[in-house]
This record gives sequence, C-alpha cells and structure tokens, in this order.
Amino acid sequence: MHFEILVEDQSGKIALQVLLEKIIGPNGQEHSFKIHAYKGIGRLPKKRQGVISPQKRILLDRLPTLLRGYGKSLQHVTAAVIVVVDLDRKNCGLFKQELLDILNSCNPKPTTLFRIAIEEGEAWLFGDKDAIKKAYPAAKSQALASYRQDSICGTWEKLADVVYRGGAHKLKQLGWPYTGQAKYEWAKMITPHMDVDNNAPKSFQVFRDGLRNLAGMTG
Repeated sequence: MHFEILVEDQSGKIALQVLLEKIIGPNGQEHSFKIHAYKGIGRLPKKRQGVISPQKRILLDRLPTLLRGYGKSLQHVTAAVIVVVDLDRKNCGLFKQELLDILNSCNPKPTTLFRIAIEEGEAWLFGDKDAIKKAYPAAKSQALASYRQDSICGTWEKLADVVYRGGAHKLKQLGWPYTGQAKYEWAKMITPHMDVDNNAPKSFQVFRDGLRNLAGMTG
C-alpha cells in the first residue's frame, strides 16, 4: 500500500517521518509513503472562489484541487491519501463534515482519511510523557504534569513551557521563524522515543489504527 500524506507544516512532516515507520514499518519495505508539508493550514475555499494558484502552498486552500488530482492519478493503484490537520479552535464535527464534503465532490474519489489532532499536533507529543522526558531530561515536571490531554489550552505553548528555556513567553517574544524552528526541533527530538502502541490521545490512536487497517495490518 502507498500513502500520500498531507500535513500543514514542516514539524508535522518530521514527526510523521518517524511515526509512520513505527506504525507501518520502514518506508518502501511492505508499504511506502510520501509526506507533503505545506506552509500552514489555511481555510477551505468558498464554493464560488476561483482557482487557487499552485504556488500558494497552504493546505486547506489547495485541498479541493489536490483531492481531485489524487482521484485521477491514484484510481488504478493501491494507494490512499491521509490528510493530517490541527483542530485548533474549530468545531470538530463541523470541520470533519466540511472535509468530507470536499472529498465527496470529487469524481473519481480517492481513498482518503482525514485525521484531526486535538487541539494541535503537539498533543500527540504530549501523549507520551516518558518520551518527552527522554528527549529533554531537564523538562519541567510540574508543567508537564499540569497538561490535560487533548484540552483546548494552547498546546504548543504548554509544550514550550515544559521544554523551552524561558517558556512560551520567551518564544512568543522571539516570534517567527523561531516558533516554527522550536516546533520542528520538538518533533525531531521526541518522536524517536515515542511508543505508538501506547500513545494517549484518541486522535492519534484513530490515526494509527486507520493506517494499519488500510495497510491490512489489523484483524
């Protein structure tokens, strides 16, 4: 099985490069995958909006065009598209339905899974607190213990308070691109230590199990 993975940023890509091999095995062995990182999540285009430029690498803005393209290019191969996005502060049910509506408008329709991290991708890193401690032995234990899994709380800021010197306050003062670089480093450092079979977030478990189901690794 081949997987085309769409993620909203580089930190998501570096995390999934490690996690996918833990979930379905080494790339190109029994299954293969290609991860495409975009420059932010953006928003789904309105029905009457014109064609979005290919140069605008914002995930949701491009999604209708991407899925239509995959519907045509993947229709004769064993492959699936996996779209991984953050919920942020959206209504999960409504957001998922909007994504499904885009998919259902495609003809042909590619095999597609939408997987939504609640609230942000850093919640999946928080799902294995032992991995955080292994990656960052000086992690602040009190701040780590205070995080409530999958809460809408400013997840990346919470992780910054655990592992970044000066915490989220310092990182926000520095601004972009330092925040993006920090998120990339956290994903790179923490994911090698993560136990994908014992990760706490329900959204991660659904992501993991969906991949394995498509790959024929369950049942």
